[in-house]
Amino acid sequence: MSEQAKSKLKIIPLGGMEQIGMNITAFEYEDSIIVVDCGLAFPENDMLGIDLVVPDVTYLKENIDKVKGFFITHGHEDHIGAIPFVLRDINVPIYATKLTIGLIESKLEEHEMLGKVKCKVVKYGQHINIGCFRVEFIRTNHSIQDAAALAIYSSAGIVVHTGDFKVDYTPVYGDAIDLARFGEIGKKGVLALMCDSTNAERSGFTQSEKSVGSVLDKIFEDHKKQRIIIATFASNVDRVQQIINSAEKFGRKVAIEGRSMVNTIEIAAKLGYLSLPDNILIEGEMLRNYTDEQTVIITTGSQGESMAALSRMANSTHRKIAIKPNDLIVFSSSPIPGNEKSVTSVINELMKKGADVIFQDVHVSGHACREDIKLIYSLVNPKYAIPVHGEYKHLVAQAKIAEELGYDKDNIKILSSGDVLELDEESADVTGRVQVGNVMIDGNGVGDVGNIVIRDRQRLADDGIIIIVMTLDSVTGLVLDGPDIVSRGFVYVRNSETLMDEMQSVVDNTMEYIMDRRVTDWSKIKTEVKDAVGDFVWKETKRRPMILPIIMEV
Repeated sequence: MSEQAKSKLKIIPLGGMEQIGMNITAFEYEDSIIVVDCGLAFPENDMLGIDLVVPDVTYLKENIDKVKGFFITHGHEDHIGAIPFVLRDINVPIYATKLTIGLIESKLEEHEMLGKVKCKVVKYGQHINIGCFRVEFIRTNHSIQDAAALAIYSSAGIVVHTGDFKVDYTPVYGDAIDLARFGEIGKKGVLALMCDSTNAERSGFTQSEKSVGSVLDKIFEDHKKQRIIIATFASNVDRVQQIINSAEKFGRKVAIEGRSMVNTIEIAAKLGYLSLPDNILIEGEMLRNYTDEQTVIITTGSQGESMAALSRMANSTHRKIAIKPNDLIVFSSSPIPGNEKSVTSVINELMKKGADVIFQDVHVSGHACREDIKLIYSLVNPKYAIPVHGEYKHLVAQAKIAEELGYDKDNIKILSSGDVLELDEESADVTGRVQVGNVMIDGNGVGDVGNIVIRDRQRLADDGIIIIVMTLDSVTGLVLDGPDIVSRGFVYVRNSETLMDEMQSVVDNTMEYIMDRRVTDWSKIKTEVKDAVGDFVWKETKRRPMILPIIMEV
């Protein structure tokens, strides 16, 4: 590596660009790499059977001697969810604020990795010296407490990474975003700003989380005779706090439903981020001891997730809670892009059961809108603008904000996952690419399901399977039994006898042809049968089921 190359900072997003989820970015300077965030994504609709998606960190594994530590901005799944999977191979210290570390340790414990990974709690304003870097944690606000921006110092210059943030002057818990510190760092001269783009298309300022409190109070006031069920994100501790505050004000007991919600609340309460009045929490089984107007249920499932508590209530499969005609269901969230259909489906099911549903005005975003973004740019005043965290349209929207603020197009860098951006005071250019992609988690398997398996599952889902079973004589190679045809997910056999009979004839004729030619190689036999049946089925039905010949030998 040349001296010039050494003097440049490399910023390498390994995930999270052009999508909401799987945030992870490597910063490399000379012989040191630090990593910001390590998140997962939830599977797309076409990833059949897949539970989670984590980033491909081949680049970090190949440069493991350089990797010094992970710095986590906050405790959301798209920023911490991949840690148990990635840290198996790259065991370096994790640095984060108190609540974030609490949530990370809970994950590590679940994966039997607690004690194997070093987790270090960092306070706002603290500087961590590590390799060629120095990292400072700056207080921000978000829809989870203890969120932080990072100032990353190297000899190439200062990079400010906002993490997910909003400007909230009246947060429910803790202090407001430390705008003064952003301004102080800005005065030192900032090389690049990596800023949250999620709400870059939304005009104005993001409302304070506290504004939700008065809305909740009004709901409790207006629905005194109804049982109230409120769905929100498990991680939004401030929202949970406000619901509990309203419940206490109106004399209601609170039941918590959903494993992730229970875990988060336990951790937040233990660490002092959630104030629980005495005896306000009850177990779900105890609801029967109280009248409807004496209870409120806080639940997961605000995004329509099929296995979440609210979805199970809607589908009458929840063990403890059944929806009643007089219930009031409040969605205290907005659908993540792509989840709208699932959410609507749950709402329809709830309404069919006679429940009232409130879906609007009970949520404020945890992300900065256009004016908040402009404020951060004005304070930090970076040389280069690098929009992060959002779909491509969100990144473009922030790039336009930067242009409005007078930034030259050449100094605004919209990156893709895998891009290697090399920058210093003189220039910032994408100079190469590294391997990135999706590693799929299926049950306990990590990365053992690839595109070929997913393609097979898709094919099975779309067109079904045809199995052709036959028994051959091990000496002569002649057919002793079969071939028999079994189909699943292809056609209903009783209604398609003619088609199945014709297919049987195709198989019989093919086997006769093979026997006449004295073919004994199993792979050739299977290929011939597969091709013949495949051609026939396509011609007759315009479908391509999976065809699986099975040969037994006696």
